[in-house]
Amino acid sequence: MNTERVSLGMPAAPPGAPGTVGGLADGAAPRPGAALRPGAPGSGLVDQFGRVATDMRLSLTDKCNLRCSYCMPAEGLAWLAKAKLLTAAEIVRLVGLGVDRLGVRELRLTGGEPLVRADLVEIIAALRRNHPSLPISLTTNGVGLAGKAQALADAGLSRLNVSMDTLHHDAFLQLTRRPFLDQVLAGIEAADAAGLRPIKVNAVLLRGVNEGHAAELLGWCLERGYELRFIEQMPLDADHGWTRDGMITAAEIRELLAASFELVPDPRARDGAPAERFEVRRHGSPTLLGTVGIIASVTEPFCADCRRTRITAEGKVMSCLFSRTEVDLLALLRAGSSPADDAAVAERWQDAMWAKPRAHGMGHPGLGDADFVQPDRSMSAIGG
Repeated sequence: MNTERVSLGMPAAPPGAPGTVGGLADGAAPRPGAALRPGAPGSGLVDQFGRVATDMRLSLTDKCNLRCSYCMPAEGLAWLAKAKLLTAAEIVRLVGLGVDRLGVRELRLTGGEPLVRADLVEIIAALRRNHPSLPISLTTNGVGLAGKAQALADAGLSRLNVSMDTLHHDAFLQLTRRPFLDQVLAGIEAADAAGLRPIKVNAVLLRGVNEGHAAELLGWCLERGYELRFIEQMPLDADHGWTRDGMITAAEIRELLAASFELVPDPRARDGAPAERFEVRRHGSPTLLGTVGIIASVTEPFCADCRRTRITAEGKVMSCLFSRTEVDLLALLRAGSSPADDAAVAERWQDAMWAKPRAHGMGHPGLGDADFVQPDRSMSAIGG
C-alpha cells in the first residue's frame, strides 16, 4: 500500500463566515465571504481551496451496452427508471445555468453510454442553439457511433472521446465482455469523416490483459492523427476489486511506450487538463509524430488544479469523482422554472462545489490508503 503523501500546492482557503450551508449534508464547510456568495460578480463554482470549476461533466444515462471489467459487473447493474433521469429540457436548463450564471466554459456529455439515449441528437442541437460558441464534447464507447456520427456533427457536437483499450479482438472481448471491436473502429472512422476532431482515444491498461498493446495502440493513433490518453485504473469498479498494487501506474506506462518511442514533456501549459501530455518521436528522429497523454489520478494526482463539476444522470452534483456526498438539483429543477427558481438551483450548485473535498474525496490524496473509502457508485453511474 502506498502511504506517501503528495503535495497538492493548495492555496489557503479564503476566510469563511460561520454558519450552515443550505441543502448540504451535515458537516459541510461554510461558504466563503460575501465577495464569493452566489450572485456576486465572479463568484462562479468556487471551492474552499480556491479552485474554480469551469469544466462541466454531465451524465445523460447510467446505462451502457458494454460490461468493462474495470467499471461494471458481468451481469450489469440495476438501471435508473426513466422518470428519475434528467429530461432533455432539464439538461438544457442546467447547462444554461452553468454557462450564463456560474462560469462554465466547457461541456462534456457522458454516461454510462450516451449513445443509447434516444434524444441525444436533439439535446445537442438544443444546447448548440442556446450556446453557439460553447465547446461540447462527448465521451462514448463507440458502439453505434458509425450510424450517428454525422448527425451528431450536424447537431453541433464539437469533438469526441472514444474509449478503446486495445486493437485485439480477444483482449477487447476479455475487457468489455462484448465482441464489438469492429463496431468501435467503424465508429471512430465515421466520426473522423464527419469532422469531429480532434478525436481522443481513452485507454485503460490492465495487468496481464493489454499492457503489451500500449505502444501498438499509440502507433495506430499517431498514424491517424488521433490523441491517445492512457488513464490509470481507478477504484471506481462496481465489483470493488481494484487494488493499488495491482494497477499499472503512469511510470509503468511511460516505460512501456519508451521501448518504441521517445517521450518529451509537452512545452504547452497543462492549464487544468487532467492529462499530462508528451511529444512523441521515434528514437533518433527529430520528426514530431504527435502527442500522448497520461491521466495519473492515482499516482500523480492533479487535484490542486481540478476544474471539473459533475452532474449525474439523475441531477445530483458530485463535486469530486471520489466524493461520497451528493447534492440533489433535480428536486429544485422540478419545483419550478421562474428566475427565482433558477437562482435557487444555482445557489445549491455553488454550495455543493464550495464543500468539495481537498483530494480523492477526503482531506489528502491517497487512493488505496487505509482511510480511503471507495464511492458506492461505479464510474458508469457517476459519469466519466
